[in-house]
Amino acid sequence: MNPSPIKRRALFVSYDGSCFFGWQKQADGIATVQSALEAALSELAQERISVVTAGRTDTGVHATAQVVHFDSAARRPDQAWVRGVNAHLPDGIAVLHAQAVAPDFHARFDACARRYRYLLQSAPVRSPLLVGRAGWTHYPLDVAAMRQAAALLLGEHDFSSFRAAECQAKSPVKTMYALAFSGCPSLIKIDFHANAFLHHMVRNIVGALVYVGCGRLTLDAFAEMFAAQSRLTAPPTFMADGLYFTGVDYPEQWGIRQPEMPEWL
Repeated sequence: MNPSPIKRRALFVSYDGSCFFGWQKQADGIATVQSALEAALSELAQERISVVTAGRTDTGVHATAQVVHFDSAARRPDQAWVRGVNAHLPDGIAVLHAQAVAPDFHARFDACARRYRYLLQSAPVRSPLLVGRAGWTHYPLDVAAMRQAAALLLGEHDFSSFRAAECQAKSPVKTMYALAFSGCPSLIKIDFHANAFLHHMVRNIVGALVYVGCGRLTLDAFAEMFAAQSRLTAPPTFMADGLYFTGVDYPEQWGIRQPEMPEWL
């Protein structure tokens, strides 16, 4: 009997980042999203499965629609790659959708843009119901001023002022397509859409925008800090709690069906 041909599939995965030590599998075996997902896929396929992701996330960072691809000779319907894998996953992670893709599709290298949302609570006392789900500041925030500062980041720029020291990206130059605010003054949603992101870039931008919103950084000072292209002049990295990886854009040729943003978020 001829062996089954190897097929490539893409998965959309959602996870609670507070349950894991980031995305990337670690040599010491600590709980990561990648290790949990690969173990569940391998159990269902009855062969060793490795996944490639569209973007790695840090400890505490969530995802509503992370994209991965993997290769397997196992014959399973798409729904089995959802329900069957989920049966072997811990509660903090779930596969939302599975589909067959072309053998040369690559979850990371074919991505043309990525999306994040930061959920930010502004209140005198942090809500215990939002711990791990939203970032928090006790300062009242001037959202109009934050929007003005955010507008300076649109377009192609050197984002070194928002780049972590350990960032491994080849270039700090990225293109920010959109940076939008919604929600209410006490629970602000900040959506980021760019061709790619540097390590800690979103959390560093949020930290600077919070400084602008609470009056600790003027719009001119924000512009000077951004132009300086140095973390030495920038505010601290903001907490991971409110950061969500919300989607990946791919050229239409790949036929990737993007899930809708969850209504609760």
